[in-house]
Amino acid sequence: MRASDDLALLVSAAHAAGEIARRHVGEGPKSWEKTAGQGPVSEADLEIDKMLRARLMGARPDYGWLSEESPDNPARLHCTRVFIVDPIDGTRAFLEGQTGFSHALAIVENGRPVAAVVHLPMMGLTYIAARGLGAFLGDQRLTVTQCATPVGARVLATRPQMTAANWPGGLPEIDRHFRPSLAWRLALVAEGKFDGMVNLRPTWHWDIAAGVLLIEEAGGVVTTAAGQELLFNTPKPSAEGVIAAGAALHSGLLRHRLGT
Repeated sequence: MRASDDLALLVSAAHAAGEIARRHVGEGPKSWEKTAGQGPVSEADLEIDKMLRARLMGARPDYGWLSEESPDNPARLHCTRVFIVDPIDGTRAFLEGQTGFSHALAIVENGRPVAAVVHLPMMGLTYIAARGLGAFLGDQRLTVTQCATPVGARVLATRPQMTAANWPGGLPEIDRHFRPSLAWRLALVAEGKFDGMVNLRPTWHWDIAAGVLLIEEAGGVVTTAAGQELLFNTPKPSAEGVIAAGAALHSGLLRHRLGT
């Protein structure tokens, strides 16, 4: 019962986050740039973060906490279960009035996500997954595509990722696409709307924890850009890039990335 109870808790919290975000849309919330080129943050991000922490930790006080907008506390490293959340994934898009921002919430147990929600309030989309129970969008069970080759594969990636210098095995001839929220990109791969997703830069855990479970429960494979297993709730909460796709395409992309 714990997995389903935890997932229900995440879903209700994600929808509450969406209500806060909706209230700020079009109102020009105050925003500023973070240090070290980490992008913008707004008063909406902080309001949602505060609500999520109170709501989730109030319900599960023995869980750890990791959020993009909260100071990190190393006490989380000693917790069996940890909330990993991004209050608004795609803040820049949110501030520009775009609809493609999301709320990404996950629970990680012993380094692996076990419950996840990616909610896009302006688009009415809520992706959910629980370990061993599948991934869903509404009543639709999600399944990754069976695309077998990078040639012509519909892959979500930023333009700078797709330069020859990043691919020792040769630049893959993909059909490149982009969406502003990294969590949403992973959800779209789980849904089968796109064949894969590539991000070769260091990637924060709160951007990907929820999406990784969606893809795994949809039958796909997600690793670092070097093909290593992704583990969460580590002292440094980031991964060395991400490659996500069905098994065959993932192998093909990884060969191009590693030159093997």
